[in-house]
Amino acid sequence: MRIATLLVALSVALIGLSARADEVATAQAVIRAQEQAFVRDDASAAYSYAAPAIKEIFPAPEIFMSMVQNGYAPVYRHKSFEFGESKVEGSWIAQRVHIVDANGEAWEALYTLEQQADGSYKITGCTLLKAGQAV
Repeated sequence: MRIATLLVALSVALIGLSARADEVATAQAVIRAQEQAFVRDDASAAYSYAAPAIKEIFPAPEIFMSMVQNGYAPVYRHKSFEFGESKVEGSWIAQRVHIVDANGEAWEALYTLEQQADGSYKITGCTLLKAGQAV
């Protein structure tokens, strides 16, 4: 009986981990799609991955793109862009990204995403620090 209970508990835990892994994969796909839109200079596509609160601050794709170009150069143009640790908390996901910018300098980005009413994930923010800087 104990073994059956243990197997049920393990199965439930693995299903939860699998669902979380799917959520993280979905969030990473959103971040990657936006990153690729930046590479193509596709302001409309990049903007489409921003959460409603971001769109309130930057009410047009061109304004959003200008902000990224000026304030997030390592995100906009880089040599490498690799996913690190992630954390799922309810409808929120935090995703670290290791970036090497166009000049070869290392950066750490922390993206936050929130699940929307339609089930999609949108980017709610990105904090960018030079690698090795304290938060």
